[in-house]
Amino acid sequence: MVTTAAQIGWAESAALIFRPRVGELLTNTVLLVAITVPLCAVIGVGGAWLVERTSLAGAGAWGAVLAMPLAIPAFVNSYAWVSAVPSLAGLGSGVLLATLSYFPLVYLPVRAALARLDPALEQAAASLGRGPVRVFFGTVLPQLRLALLGGALLVGLHLLSEYGAFALIRFDTFTTAIMDQYRSTFNGSAGSMLSGVLMLLCFALLLLESRARGRARYARIGSGTAAPPRRIRLRGWQLPAQVGLLALGIAALGVPAVVIGGWLAYGGGTVWMAPDLVPTLLQTLGLALGGGLVTVIAAFPLSWLAVRHPGPFSRLLERTNYITSSMPGIVLALALVTVSLFFVPALYQTTALLLLAYALLFLPRALVPLQAGIAQAPQSLEEAAQALGRRPLRAFFGVTLRLVAPATAAALAMVFLAVAGELTATLLLSPIGVQTLATRFWSLSSEIDFAGAAPYATLLILLSAPMTYLLFRQSTVLSRADASAGPAPATSAPTTAETA
Repeated sequence: MVTTAAQIGWAESAALIFRPRVGELLTNTVLLVAITVPLCAVIGVGGAWLVERTSLAGAGAWGAVLAMPLAIPAFVNSYAWVSAVPSLAGLGSGVLLATLSYFPLVYLPVRAALARLDPALEQAAASLGRGPVRVFFGTVLPQLRLALLGGALLVGLHLLSEYGAFALIRFDTFTTAIMDQYRSTFNGSAGSMLSGVLMLLCFALLLLESRARGRARYARIGSGTAAPPRRIRLRGWQLPAQVGLLALGIAALGVPAVVIGGWLAYGGGTVWMAPDLVPTLLQTLGLALGGGLVTVIAAFPLSWLAVRHPGPFSRLLERTNYITSSMPGIVLALALVTVSLFFVPALYQTTALLLLAYALLFLPRALVPLQAGIAQAPQSLEEAAQALGRRPLRAFFGVTLRLVAPATAAALAMVFLAVAGELTATLLLSPIGVQTLATRFWSLSSEIDFAGAAPYATLLILLSAPMTYLLFRQSTVLSRADASAGPAPATSAPTTAETA
């Protein structure tokens, strides 16, 4: 972007940035984030509190239901709602669809934090005469700050990068405008300037989250208590809570399920006989597996440095990758298009360039489990193998790599599913003739062939559902284990990357 601005000059750059169209896009995007993020926060925190801290009937089932919308990509959710209500358009519709798609990003970390929270804190506040409302806002909510802000940050970054969901309802944001600019005129200068503004919004979100997080400490110093928290009796609020959760479940899960099922029934068996369905599925699996392998291979040395050789250099490398992955996929893809065309034309529209984009976008998804796995592999075992005569490389492959294998498989699975549902970078960078389930679904839905798009949406959901369930189970099981084992010594608040 800097190179493009230097080539076209300040006058043209300023003309492309300071114009009414950019002001309109900025207003739409800022309003979308300003309205949707608080709504997701309220729904996520409220749902987690109902499941973890009240006598909600069927709390276990509702806990899973509130996590399941993550299995439905936002553009698939938009496709379902547009099919049901064709008049959807504008800011209000964008807020509705984004909230239904992204509130689990707040719900999951907040629920895990609630499960780890020492119930003695709430009991002490209640013993001082505070009612349930004052206990929640004065004692519980401050302890949830890190999880809440981390989830809100993820929601905001998803809003800035989302394309398909808003394009279907004709709501213009920076991401939709950049894609339209690129596809209509291939104007790299205009697209780059819009990308620069969008990237500044990403950095503003990161800075805002960092400032709001503060430097408070949240870990207990003592051993705490492993006793389960005392649940608040809902009494007369039981029915409103059930009705509210049911309405949320119908809107987030029921509408997509019914609409997709309806289109499948309307199309009949012929929609499953599309000649490109199986090749598209195989290409999706191939790209997802290839992107997962490339990303895990790239993440392994970074994870190794962060765990075994911590220091300023390793932290710089790690933080750089988190910042890169926070940028919208369309910004990164547009940059790679420009670089490949000007400097390495042979790379343009190749699978190698697409895999590079996947690695840059999803590297943190591999870093987190790999770092955890390497940290749990005792270095003394590798040293013992070397003491018995094995060379360092052989000791690593024979001892450490075997211990890190489960974490490596988890990292590969997370990146695999992320690549399978990626849309904007794949649309810009995929070689001619290469399609994924996401891009083929988008092509058919854009042509108003909703029945033809239904099988691709179904396969996307089926690919995402197992990982969503695994994420839900992992967050609940690990949080319960942490609560029963007792806390570690007090530490400072984690970084933005660690919270995310």
